[in-house]
Amino acid sequence: MTAQQEAVLDQPTTTTDADQVVPALRAQVTGDLLDIVVDLDSGHGCRLRDLRDGTEYLDMTMFFSSAPLGHGHPDLRDPEFEAALLRTARVKPANPDFATVEQARFAATFRRVAGVPELPLLFLIDGGTLAVENALKVAFDWKTKHNASRGIAVRGSRVLHLERAFHGRSGYTLSLTNTDPVKIRDYPMFDWPRIPSPAVEPGPRWDEPELLPEERTALEAAEAALRRHGHEVACFVYEPIQGEGGDRHLRPRFLTAVQELCRAHDVLTVADEVQTGGLTGSVWAHQELGLEPDLVAFGKRMQVCGVLGGRRVLDIADNAFREPSRISSTWGGSLVDMVRATKILEVAERDGLFENARRMGELLLGELGALAAEFPQLIGSARGRGLMCAVSFRDPALRDAAIAAARDRHRTLFLPSGPDALRFRPALSVTPEEISEAVAALRSTLAELG
Repeated sequence: MTAQQEAVLDQPTTTTDADQVVPALRAQVTGDLLDIVVDLDSGHGCRLRDLRDGTEYLDMTMFFSSAPLGHGHPDLRDPEFEAALLRTARVKPANPDFATVEQARFAATFRRVAGVPELPLLFLIDGGTLAVENALKVAFDWKTKHNASRGIAVRGSRVLHLERAFHGRSGYTLSLTNTDPVKIRDYPMFDWPRIPSPAVEPGPRWDEPELLPEERTALEAAEAALRRHGHEVACFVYEPIQGEGGDRHLRPRFLTAVQELCRAHDVLTVADEVQTGGLTGSVWAHQELGLEPDLVAFGKRMQVCGVLGGRRVLDIADNAFREPSRISSTWGGSLVDMVRATKILEVAERDGLFENARRMGELLLGELGALAAEFPQLIGSARGRGLMCAVSFRDPALRDAAIAAARDRHRTLFLPSGPDALRFRPALSVTPEEISEAVAALRSTLAELG
């Protein structure tokens, strides 16, 4: 640590010396902090306010989508709701072992607003990565028990997955993530079968009824992996839209073909909806795509992370959801998060916010398409489903410059995605005016860079 960093740490950090917050955190806490101090008591809609000087930013990131109602939503300032938050914040119960009215209310609200009838089983935990990891554990358990029921003494211990995937950075998920090499470099990993990821650009090819050549190649690779590893393959895990990999869209025709192949080989399918859940125009992207996963991992917009399970999982009576202590954690998610999630789901249901995401997404995608036509030398491939939208830059370095310039000169926050994409993740409550303003900021930025 440098002398300057030590000096920063020695200074008291309170709300009255907000100027020291960013340097103090950068000196002590691992992260990629923006030069912004969030004012938790202010902000409105898609506008985030800097506590230091009141600067407002048009926020198209929403804390990587974990603020689905935007900033300063009035329902999250309701005195009764704030009292419920305070009551649950005083303690930290072990939710899997000690029941509370708050957890029961969350579970009932989640089932009503976001539940899938064919996936009645629910497991809760902190973190999207751990949601995916526990979905894999359910699949390992299921496949091993399924094999045993047929007299096959083989453990289900392998996971079929896609190139350009991001499923987290925990013990199991490291073996699946293959985006930025920095995230996985030199860590030990399992040699699990990986197949090509045939993402398709928007256009006429998207509606082709037959498998495209690159999709057939990927499907053949999946068949070869299933033949090679036989009864060891427990599941196929996929993101309906590969977010970290660059907002890459996989056609439902391809994913359905892999799903059918997995069923034929007694392999579960796992939809990783940590990024896509609640954003694509319906509660779950797999519903939009007509898919039928056996397990769904969720997080981010849902506030509480976890796994939905059902379909073929229910073929094993003592599946990992039901066998005591097979999967569990001390806290089973945060009770404070459950109270907040309950309110957010109620607001989303009352105000039709999932449908709003569909309508506003159509508007955003249309504006991004016009922007790509206006600056074809800089950007292209405007794509999206609901509010999960992106454009790609011809020059990856220019993408990074555009994000910095939009933030510093136009007070608009965007996120990178993959090697060359700029992604939008606005609040579910975003308005047409906020979308138009964000696109205008990007247009001004492109004009300056071009």
